[in-house]
Amino acid sequence: MDETWGRGVAVVVEDDDLIREVIEVTLQQAGFTVHHAITGAQGVALVRAHQPVVTTVDVSLPDIDGFEVVRRVRTFSDTVVVMLTARVDEPDTLMGLEAGADEYVTKPFRPRELRARVDALLRRAGRSTVSAPEEPDDPAPDPVDGGLEVDTARRTVRLGGELVHLTRTEFDLLAALHGAHGRTVAKGDLAGLLWPDQYGYGGRVTEADRRTVEVHVANVRRKLGDNPSSPRFIHTVRGLGYRFEGA
Repeated sequence: MDETWGRGVAVVVEDDDLIREVIEVTLQQAGFTVHHAITGAQGVALVRAHQPVVTTVDVSLPDIDGFEVVRRVRTFSDTVVVMLTARVDEPDTLMGLEAGADEYVTKPFRPRELRARVDALLRRAGRSTVSAPEEPDDPAPDPVDGGLEVDTARRTVRLGGELVHLTRTEFDLLAALHGAHGRTVAKGDLAGLLWPDQYGYGGRVTEADRRTVEVHVANVRRKLGDNPSSPRFIHTVRGLGYRFEGA
């Protein structure tokens, strides 16, 4: 089968038959050609073979866990990764994001929610179609703040001249805070940025999504070496959100 039609290929790594079927149907309806695996090792092999646009990974698998799947995938692929799990503890969420996942969705989930989050990730990454967007001929990086350079054109971050590897979601959050020029950005507004289909039209942001934003921000801080108790860049505004300040 020609896998270049529609929106490209998706890989589903899930050992629960019912949940796997729901995910497959959801992604097929979104225009993807879907391949599935029931073990982590099979999933890694499928990603290597098909180079999918998007990959969903369950945390609990019969061989290696989903965290290890993502870590292995990230050594050779920039596929958009959505982790699916029944676990809701922050350490598990942080582990998934640290492994290289772009998004973390807890079970049970609505198919509409999964599709909306995948669509939002692909739009932000410029991957809504199979073809990648053309890179500007001479993109100008954003100003350097305290040795931190956020280049929104190339979607890169450098600290002290060294490249900082962020996931798509982490970059979008940092770019939003950096672009606010010292203004406080509420957690709900950051959730609306990440998931516009759900919250872009006045929908109610859930506490779970605020916590997800917090975990993403914590991960950005870790990669920047930014101590929350004495931050150089990302300052917490208690009860509201975050503010970026150059150091």
